[in-house]
Amino acid sequence: MFSHVFIGVSDFDRALAFYEPLMQQLGVALRFCEPERPWAGWQSAPDPRPLLLIGHPYNGAPQVAGNGQMVAFNASSRQEVDAVYALALRLGAQSEGAPGLRPEYHADYYGAYFRDPDGNKLCVVCHLPE
Repeated sequence: MFSHVFIGVSDFDRALAFYEPLMQQLGVALRFCEPERPWAGWQSAPDPRPLLLIGHPYNGAPQVAGNGQMVAFNASSRQEVDAVYALALRLGAQSEGAPGLRPEYHADYYGAYFRDPDGNKLCVVCHLPE
């Protein structure tokens, strides 16, 4: 369904230091990093898409976090949700909801919510039963 998701950032080096370990924890490989542009992308597996991209907004205007926008990362287990959430907080994220079941979405929805250093809302979720 998706080709790519682009997350605007204000400080590329800070964002890279935040997203690189998160993607590593989720087992998502870095496809490219071009600090001179600046942008970076992580590639899904086994297919080359969708991509997660971070970088300065293309139009040169300042990055602004959206209200109502969120990017959710799929985790393979509830333990991975816990680990990614804890790592995100250590890397400077602000909590928007600790890991836990959210049965209002579905019986096995186990997710956690946080904002990156630029205020972009992120989620890590496992849809599998324990």
